[in-house]
Formats: sequence, structure tokens, C-alpha cells
Amino acid sequence: MLKSGDIILTKVQFTDTFEVKIRPAVVLFEEFDNVVVAGITSNLKMEGIPLTKKEGAVKDSVIKLNYLFTISKAMISKVLFNLNSKKKHEIFKELTNKLDRLNI
Repeated sequence: MLKSGDIILTKVQFTDTFEVKIRPAVVLFEEFDNVVVAGITSNLKMEGIPLTKKEGAVKDSVIKLNYLFTISKAMISKVLFNLNSKKKHEIFKELTNKLDRLNI
């Protein structure tokens, strides 16, 4: 069973090619074997939430909240670790700020 905040390795198809690669991502939520995730990159120049080796990452990285996608649970290779509650709250706060811009 996946939990929000799980850092996973998953197959990702890039939007600009048909290439599929194994990449890390953070689970936002799961519903009916569909998993909504945010991509993670080791390119520290990218905008997003920092994720450090101290927190469990293989190398310092960035959680990219502008790169959200839905995957099948079957595409997940491995669960690496779970984020602490402080980091999960930071993700929630940033996603909420982005969604507030909808101005409904």
C-alpha cells in the first residue's frame, strides 16, 4: 500500500519523446491503482522543493511541483523511503498556493 510522501522509482514517459526511463517521484495520493506523483530531479537549478541526502535522497534533488502526472501502480519499481511530516506539509502548502491561483 502506497502512502502520501513515499519516494518511489517509477517508469516515466517524457512529454517531448516516446522514451520511458526509471525516475524518482513523490507520491501525492493513490486512488484505484492510479497514483498521482510529482517528479524529482537532481538538477538543482530547477524550481521546486529541495530534497537532501540527509532526508534520504540518493543525492541532493528538487521535487518539481510543476511536473505532476498520473501513473499506474504497476509502473512503480520500488518504494525508497517516506518523507517526514515537515516536508509533506511543505509540499501541501506549495500545492495549495498553486491551486489558489485558480481564483474560483
